[in-house]
Amino acid sequence: MFDTATTALLRAVLDEVCESVSHREIGARTHVAAKILEAVTRGEVSADGLRQVGREALSRAPTMWR
Repeated sequence: MFDTATTALLRAVLDEVCESVSHREIGARTHVAAKILEAVTRGEVSADGLRQVGREALSRAPTMWR
């Protein structure tokens, strides 16, 4: 598990990257969250780096709104 600060960072990055995605778009949000988690487990801990990973994941996410 992640410490409190890392968890807060992950949540903030996910919310920021997915701000235009409906909470009903579970597939897209889950895809982005998974990619962000993969990045942090590989050692990416900067907010900017995680945002970039999240944005790239969102551009490839399965979604109904694109």
